Amino acid sequence: MANLGTPDAPDTKAVRRYLKEFLWDPRVVEMARPLWWVVLNLIILNLRPRRSAHAYAKVWTEEGSPLLVISRRQRDALQVALKEKFGSGVQVALAMRYGNPSIAAGLEELRQAGARRLLVMPLYPQYSATTSASTFDAVTHELQTWRWLPEMRFINHYHDFPPYIQALAGSVRNYWSEHGQPERLVMSFHGIPEDYFHAGDPYYCECQKTGRLLAAALDLPAERWLLTFQSRLGPKQWLQPYTDKTLRALGKEGVKNVHVICPGFSADCLETLEEISLQNREIFLAAGGKDFGYIPCLNEEPAHVTALAQLAEQHARDWLVHAGPDADALTERRKRAVAAGAQE
Repeated sequence: MANLGTPDAPDTKAVRRYLKEFLWDPRVVEMARPLWWVVLNLIILNLRPRRSAHAYAKVWTEEGSPLLVISRRQRDALQVALKEKFGSGVQVALAMRYGNPSIAAGLEELRQAGARRLLVMPLYPQYSATTSASTFDAVTHELQTWRWLPEMRFINHYHDFPPYIQALAGSVRNYWSEHGQPERLVMSFHGIPEDYFHAGDPYYCECQKTGRLLAAALDLPAERWLLTFQSRLGPKQWLQPYTDKTLRALGKEGVKNVHVICPGFSADCLETLEEISLQNREIFLAAGGKDFGYIPCLNEEPAHVTALAQLAEQHARDWLVHAGPDADALTERRKRAVAAGAQE
């Protein structure tokens, strides 16, 4: 299981280290390296880490970064779900594309466990070169250092996977059962520069399909839901409409009650807990809105874990039927290997 990542601490030094790794990825920022090095190191990394550290501090918990804490729970829950169905021959490791635990650390954990088949599950429902492809880059780069490569499969996306859509719809219904239905449901996805879309990135289209399927599952008419994009950076035009500007416009138009869900995030993190639930709440209320509700990410909810287990099974079904030899067979293999000259 792989997700984006998080700083090791909510302080300027740790955030700067994290941002440097993240923003230097050519999949994330497609700009000539010499020019981008100047912009990144002389401008962004001198200004943004302090501001971002302040934002992280608002959502940091006693256990640590929300994203990492939730991701560990997801890993543990998925491990239990797969073990119950397929036995002990399946092991789930967690890795972050940037920061810790690293992709290299996650792969090494599986290598030490003797894994010979590797299923990579980036927790990005909608494919983008900036996320899914970047994870592929990191995994294959690390595997270049291995002498004995495992068989590998890679999950590109699951934006229209029925159990994922059902889990999203269930989370909305559960929230509405407690808070009532809003005038508008805003589905906010992380943005990417618009020119990435024009270059062939399917992310925008997959977000639209997820939104349409979720609205259909909830039986929502077109006038009651909107799809927007958040978290833009820099002067480029990003995918629109923008979440913050949409919420401001809704407030000014007289809409009093909105709920926001972030279907592209598998776990709550800075972009959902601070940017949406705090910043965008303030924007909507300041513009005249009266009631703002944030619907949490699926996190380690049972329906989400079930969906991820079904996704893993779909991509590795033939592997899982024969997950591996039992302990007695492994003991016999070891004896034969030692007899042939292998070291213990």
